[in-house]
Amino acid sequence: FQAFNLIGDLSVFENVELPLTYRDGVSKAERRKRSIEALERVGMAHRVKHYPAQLSGGQQQRVAIARALVGAPSILLADEPTGNLDSKNGEAVMALLDELHQGGATICMVTHDPRYADFAQRKIFMFDGRVVDEETMHRLRHEEEQRLFGSRQRTGAHA
Repeated sequence: FQAFNLIGDLSVFENVELPLTYRDGVSKAERRKRSIEALERVGMAHRVKHYPAQLSGGQQQRVAIARALVGAPSILLADEPTGNLDSKNGEAVMALLDELHQGGATICMVTHDPRYADFAQRKIFMFDGRVVDEETMHRLRHEEEQRLFGSRQRTGAHA
């Protein structure tokens, strides 16, 4: 989502609807419904008639996210999905990605923000193009349990 690739001659609505026009069996009414729903999910339904040049960078980013979501993908590749957003909209986008994941979608996200990385079940850390570490929720939970309960278990204390 760093390069939004919105089409300048198309409205916000048309940009979001575009992927559905290439899908067989999706009626115009269904395209409209799904496009509006996707824009509502990112808080941009009030801008359907605007053009990309009339939007801020954060608004363009949310439109690009809506366009990615409109097709209900099973895998979503998200490159800095919160990069141009304020904290409120960043949290909203992360909640949306979490909701998609809970619904069965696989999210592969790149971020430099540790707050958003903490949403992940698996983290892969890279430095100079190489993997340098990996954490999974199982490992993180185990480490957290050790941190919280480890000293009591070692001393034999009971709750």
